Amino acid sequence: MAVPKRRNRFDFLTKKFPKRMQEKLVMVFMGVVLAFVALIGKITYINASKGSGYTKIVLEQQQYDSRVIPYKRGDIVDCNGTRIATSERVYNVILDVYVMLSEEKYKKPTMEVLKTVFGIPEGTVQEIIEERPDSRYEILAKKISYEKAQEFDEIDGDEENYPDVRGIWLEEDYQRSYPYGRLASDVVGFVVGTNEGAIGIESAYNNILNGTNGREYGYFNDDATIERTVKASKNGNTVVSTIDVTLQSMVEQCIREFNEAHAGEARPGQLGSKNTAVMIMNPNTGAILAEASYPDFDLNNPRDLSILYSGEQWSAMSEEEQLTAMNDLWRNFCVSDTFEPGSTVKPMTVAAGLESGILQGDETYACYGSLHVGDYDISCHQKTGHGNETVQDAVAYSCNVAMMHMAEKIGVDHFLRYQHIFGFGEYTGIDLPGEAYTEGLLFNKENMLDVNLATCSFGQGFNATMTQVASAFCSLVNGGYYYQPHVVKQIQDGDGKVVEIKDPVLLRKTVSAETAEQLKPYLRAVMEYGTGINAQVPGYDIGGKTGTAEKLPREAENYVLSFIGCAPLENPEVVVYVVIDEPNVARQETSQYVLELSQKIMAQAFPYLDITMKEDDVPEETKEEQQPEDNAGQEEYTSYNENYEDTYSNPDGAYIDEDYNPDLDGWAEEMPVEYQVPYPEEDTP
Repeated sequence: MAVPKRRNRFDFLTKKFPKRMQEKLVMVFMGVVLAFVALIGKITYINASKGSGYTKIVLEQQQYDSRVIPYKRGDIVDCNGTRIATSERVYNVILDVYVMLSEEKYKKPTMEVLKTVFGIPEGTVQEIIEERPDSRYEILAKKISYEKAQEFDEIDGDEENYPDVRGIWLEEDYQRSYPYGRLASDVVGFVVGTNEGAIGIESAYNNILNGTNGREYGYFNDDATIERTVKASKNGNTVVSTIDVTLQSMVEQCIREFNEAHAGEARPGQLGSKNTAVMIMNPNTGAILAEASYPDFDLNNPRDLSILYSGEQWSAMSEEEQLTAMNDLWRNFCVSDTFEPGSTVKPMTVAAGLESGILQGDETYACYGSLHVGDYDISCHQKTGHGNETVQDAVAYSCNVAMMHMAEKIGVDHFLRYQHIFGFGEYTGIDLPGEAYTEGLLFNKENMLDVNLATCSFGQGFNATMTQVASAFCSLVNGGYYYQPHVVKQIQDGDGKVVEIKDPVLLRKTVSAETAEQLKPYLRAVMEYGTGINAQVPGYDIGGKTGTAEKLPREAENYVLSFIGCAPLENPEVVVYVVIDEPNVARQETSQYVLELSQKIMAQAFPYLDITMKEDDVPEETKEEQQPEDNAGQEEYTSYNENYEDTYSNPDGAYIDEDYNPDLDGWAEEMPVEYQVPYPEEDTP
């Protein structure tokens, strides 16, 4: 049987395609392969020789369409919504050097536009070209105004007249500005670097004021058209302060006039005082309505210290000396500086005695000009003495001897306890940075001697801040409620919607309502016939207290003058505290300087704040009719003993705890048990 012939499955190709045809197919195939090889070679050549040019086109497009969208830092406004710190849109001039040099014809017209529109010298651009010719991002100018940006946009869009301007683009940014310049400089603060608050509200509320940058992404889709994806920026929130711009302006004008009047008077070439500061508070909430100190500085140019130094003096200073000088000027005197408060704390001494039940208020004292305590004869400011006097008279005439008698009866334990209850040696919790640390500036049970107790009773021998004294006094006149002092009342978003309210924070009860009421006639007596009579403002029921403290070292005869008062006394609506540190006058201890300044401030502030006036129409008395008995209005402090030395150091500086990082959302911490005062049920709000 014959075996069939095995067939090759490709035999049909041989039948269909003759040998010649097969050769042609092979040639076609080889041609296709060669074409692909040639195409790959061409692509490789283009990529090697001109790839960067095409890359440039894409990257140039990305520079315009892929960009950071900066956030706007939130505003700081006063209690009425007036902007005191804001951010204005500006532009940075960016040069893509690589694009500008991609063709020779682009270089000259681009450099000309940079010079004519933005004032950038050709030499500056040429230097960058030589050093970084491949740079894609060079910042040539910052903070260009909107008007300049518009001028460039017109040129950039004019292809007919400016076809060869390439590589320039504008980057949006914001510039912090302060419309009122020097106003409330150490309260508002300023920013450095990239939106970083340096001092004041700008620092304390930095995270709230700052936002988050956005970004716009641009890319080509399959149809070679640009698609954009935008991640929007989130602007910072607005901080609404308790400061009243109008009231602040009044206060600062009065301070400035005082210092201008006494500049160079006793110390040639110096300001009218080492420092003059004022705080105005609402005693029923702890809100600070005005807080000012002098010398101040321009928030738009905080490194300008021309108020203190001439150009020659500044140039002669080392870099370290300049830095120290700037930090000294930027320091908030009301918060960071400590001093012996003097007689403004005498009402607290009386209150401690009354609240503890040791004093009744009907005591009488005999003042013969001094009192022997321990090994020292401690003088009263009235060398001839006040004679027999009541507790009210002792406060009105600011008698040191009577206060020393009271303190002796109160004793060390109760005296120290009430010092802490009134906030001395404690943080007040004010929402401003750099609060002074004063715990080490008070005596304790172990080191307080009889002589220390005596001098502390009239405000010498321990240090305090203005914020501490003002807060303590507020609690005395408002019924005994110690509120956290604060400069911010609410937070708003960019649309003005309130996102957080800073409610008043009651930290503790200092004294009972009965004790507070018992003190009011004493404070009124200060203004009616005592040391504060020359600060009286006709038509208002004011209670107050003066203070004159001799600074360390005593032999230098430098003084801090002060006055603190409230109105109307029966139901206080406002507290005013004025301090003049080393007035530039021949006799610094003369209290008339601080009384005149206080009267001037209150006479303007009370009508503006619409403070309640007396119901009865009392005729205005002349100053001759109002002169205090025994020169009480001239509270002249004399050193109580030239050999007495206080046991603490650095009496006139800033005691800042660098590790103090307060919680702005909830300040109050528990006081030590030994300093706590229970809340009477009938007085609980």
